[in-house]
Amino acid sequence: MSVQRIATRYAKSILDLALEQGNLETVLEDMKGLLEMSKHRELLLLFKSPIVSLDKKRAVFKSLFDPNFSALTTAFIHLVLTKRREELLPEIAEEFVTQYKLFKGITNVTITTATPLNDAALAEIKAKLLASDITAKELEITQKVNPELLGGFVIEVGDKLFDNSISFKLNKLSKQFKSKDFIKAI
Repeated sequence: MSVQRIATRYAKSILDLALEQGNLETVLEDMKGLLEMSKHRELLLLFKSPIVSLDKKRAVFKSLFDPNFSALTTAFIHLVLTKRREELLPEIAEEFVTQYKLFKGITNVTITTATPLNDAALAEIKAKLLASDITAKELEITQKVNPELLGGFVIEVGDKLFDNSISFKLNKLSKQFKSKDFIKAI
């Protein structure tokens, strides 16, 4: 079974349980914390190490996670340990956040511009995205600045990319000038 399928199943289980117990937001914060902790190389190596015994991992996880996470999350982490799937904890946490956003109707949007957007421009883009059928009812916007765009913007919504940058248009125009069809037309 693929890593993604396993992570999806575990994430769905904890999401359903959190919904049932009414502490979805708490578990979300725990999963975000787990993701943040997973960025530390030593902890990631511990997750993935087949050499470190299960008892040693349990002791480390208990000292790290039990004081910082809810009872549901710690019980879930210990279940994952028992099933010997601890190397998938970062993927499970990431998938949980994805499923949470899907459940809540939150769409991730990345807007890249040549210069930082002012609040009015950002609000206008947000309103147009919400009015379209490509986003859910709520947006989580990440702004990036890339001076190489020269002007305009690039919007990423899920796996869709809307490139309305000047550099894209110039590249497109340059390719048209270089194409054989354009040369024949002249």
